[in-house]
Amino acid sequence: MTSLSTAVHAAPRAGRLARLRRGRAEDASWVRPAFLGLLAVTTALYLWNLSASGYANSFYSAAVQAGGESWKAFFFGSLDSANAITVDKPPAALWPMALSVRLFGLGTWQILVPEVLMGVGTVAVLYAAVRRRFGAGAGLIAGAVLALTPVAALMFRFNNPDALLALLMTVAVHCVLRAMEQDKGAARWLVWAGVALGFAFLAKTLQAFLILPSLALVYAVCAPGGFGRRLGRLALGGLAMVASAGWWVAVVELWPASSRPYVGGSQNNSFLELTFGYNGLGRINGNETGSVGGGGGGGGGGRWGETGIGRMFNDSVGGQISWLLPAALILLVAGLVVTWRAPRTDTARSAFLVWGGSLLITLAVFSFMAGIFHEYYTVALAPYLAALVGMGAAVLWEERTRWLASATLAVTTAVTAWWACTLLGRTPEWLPWLRWAVLVAGAVAALGLLFAGRVDRRLGLGLAGLGLAAGLAGPFAYTLATVDSAHQGSIVTAGPAGAGFGGMRGGPGGGRDGGMRMLYGPPGAARAPGGQAPGRTQMQPSGGQGQGQGQMPPGQGFMPPGQAQPPGTTGGTTAVGERGGMGGAIGGLLNGASVGTEAKAALLKDADDYTWVAAAVGSQNAAGYQLATEKPVMAIGGFNGTDPSPTLDQFKRYVAEGKIHYFVSSGGGGGGSGEGVMTGPMGGNGTSAQITAWVQATFEQVTVGSSTFYDLTSAE
Repeated sequence: MTSLSTAVHAAPRAGRLARLRRGRAEDASWVRPAFLGLLAVTTALYLWNLSASGYANSFYSAAVQAGGESWKAFFFGSLDSANAITVDKPPAALWPMALSVRLFGLGTWQILVPEVLMGVGTVAVLYAAVRRRFGAGAGLIAGAVLALTPVAALMFRFNNPDALLALLMTVAVHCVLRAMEQDKGAARWLVWAGVALGFAFLAKTLQAFLILPSLALVYAVCAPGGFGRRLGRLALGGLAMVASAGWWVAVVELWPASSRPYVGGSQNNSFLELTFGYNGLGRINGNETGSVGGGGGGGGGGRWGETGIGRMFNDSVGGQISWLLPAALILLVAGLVVTWRAPRTDTARSAFLVWGGSLLITLAVFSFMAGIFHEYYTVALAPYLAALVGMGAAVLWEERTRWLASATLAVTTAVTAWWACTLLGRTPEWLPWLRWAVLVAGAVAALGLLFAGRVDRRLGLGLAGLGLAAGLAGPFAYTLATVDSAHQGSIVTAGPAGAGFGGMRGGPGGGRDGGMRMLYGPPGAARAPGGQAPGRTQMQPSGGQGQGQGQMPPGQGFMPPGQAQPPGTTGGTTAVGERGGMGGAIGGLLNGASVGTEAKAALLKDADDYTWVAAAVGSQNAAGYQLATEKPVMAIGGFNGTDPSPTLDQFKRYVAEGKIHYFVSSGGGGGGSGEGVMTGPMGGNGTSAQITAWVQATFEQVTVGSSTFYDLTSAE
């Protein structure tokens, strides 16, 4: 009896394992191994050299550490486990990492492996979405294009919210396309799409809703069933979206402000203000109260670079995302032309409309937004772009015997090779042979597809493979350079040194290569080089001669060439090894401060006697000390040092109650003033400036190693 029972239970397990290995019965024998191979290679690629980035973006890593210690900090997304202030985003993207840290302890792999898994999951979902209508070959092409997009390789190995956002947006599109396949069961898929979009909102607020017009319009017009029924199902999906996002928002807004952390990034301690202001319309029009500076509209550009239709192709962004963007746009048009006369409910045309609409609307917003814009935002485009490449290539291959289809394939291949050659030419000293190899291979493939591909199927497959290899060679090389490098700080870029110029206009960027310095000018000092007013910060290209273009030498931080560090700075950067990251020397605006062993020991002494072992202006500055000690450090003023939290009276009360041990004298991104403290671009009369002035006038200065503290338990 035992043997029979064991055999009965073993049979279903064996069947499931066989299905996992073999896939669907109707699939060719190569399909499932190819898919599993794609996932395995993507996983290995994204795990390669993962520990080199350390804590990556210290801002989010500190919040993850806090969430691993405190469930309250976990729920709100607090920067420290004592719950002084939150990050300037909702917390959903932090939750997987915080759970990992809670289970396995604090470390690089514990923080970043969940991001890698999100990347592999996004590739898998994209494959599933594309292959359902266009076949396994199209799904594999789409998955490979996504996995090898440089900015995707960057962000699926980094701890910003964009990894979870990209995964959930891909899931939402997949669910909507499933809902369009048949009338029965559509409501269930739309509900799941709404849930995905709702949690995407809890990852990065309104960016999650960019593609809503495309999803809703295509479903309303092209889905099966009566029009009233379609609208009702959309309403049901909308309710699911509101519920899955709104529950957390409601709790935060209704929770008494006195017993929850301050909402970082807001000026009135309101998540709704943060959503529609700093993280909402402010990103579009550039009016971002509390920001380090908005951009210019139209074609003029501002601190965040030129706006306009060419933004995705410029020197800063092009190498991150645009390798196959021309191909995706050509193939979108081709796919719509081929399916134009299909019935209203044709799922192939609907897929082109949904993926294409999502790409175009996101592309338009990124191109013209005048507020804060970073190159890594473009990872949101990668799944849409990859899907269009896979689908378009499959549709044109089926139509290849027609002259117009073969000509379109040839033109797409040629344009892709030419653009790859152009992008590779922007880093002429890096793999100079590759640009010419890509150009020659692309030209051969294009000519062959124009003529020979229409005659012989095997020859056509070989030429198509050559064209695909030529198109992917450039992004593959950039991806290898990306995974082989450390990336840290708030502004990071993919590719080899010199390939991206992240962050503010006028300077190379990327936490990997450094690239910006702040001109130091305490109140009363002479005007800084370049005409910057005293007591203000100014971003400038570093021009440093590190290991990469624009890289600052380790330990130099944000200083002009040849100028000594001001007193009170922590010095150094958090970059790994010789990779000089965006240092935290003056306020740590872009990366956490480097913490010496002496400073760490001082903070840990009697640490359990205090709620916060220290307070520092700016979240990144506080994050460095918190990650070094794994003890709460209060971030005065939030990320930029410009949030009005805590007030001077609140801070005085905390000090009087003995809740804070030290004040870190290294300033912040904004709001600080006084000796050795930066005054940020938003002005120097905020609460962080008042707190800094009061501390310096009241308490004893203590130098510990390369750090300068004020002992808040010892008044002068």
